[in-house]
Amino acid sequence: MKIIVGLGNPGEKYKKTKHIVGFILLDVLIEEKGLTWEFNKKFSAEICQDGKILYIKPQEFMNNSGLSIYKILSYYKLLPTKLFKKIKDSDLSYKLTVIHDDSDIPLGKYKISINSRSAGHRGVQSTINHLKTKNFKRIRVGILGLKEQIPLEKYVLQKFNLEELKIIEKINKEIIKKEM
Repeated sequence: MKIIVGLGNPGEKYKKTKHIVGFILLDVLIEEKGLTWEFNKKFSAEICQDGKILYIKPQEFMNNSGLSIYKILSYYKLLPTKLFKKIKDSDLSYKLTVIHDDSDIPLGKYKISINSRSAGHRGVQSTINHLKTKNFKRIRVGILGLKEQIPLEKYVLQKFNLEELKIIEKINKEIIKKEM
């Protein structure tokens, strides 16, 4: 089983904001595959299964999204255990991919990270805290544009303008083609 998680904030208020690029990317992928999301109350997440791949959109707010991921990995018995620490492939990087926004990467670019710190991203930090490991794959989607001197917390909650959405659509297609 492979788990692919898109991070974001649930609710209409946050649609098309910079902080939900993980949701946006997975929505594009699921639509292309002709699949649909189902809400799972037990996991507090929207879920879509495609064979041995489980796509997840946690419905906890960003700062607590790791809880949904923990519940799902625990249910599917994918959490690292003491036994796994003796095995070479004990990390989650081949089982878990987390897609999220990154305000340090220019809009229209992305980077892949494995076993790296959260760099201040609270959704990633929540995931690290709940899983007790940072050893998973991350697709960091750039949202850095022309930041008018505003706090990061407000910047990430701004909606994309039309031009930015076109750039996000283009990078999403590239990520889906190369990384999924």
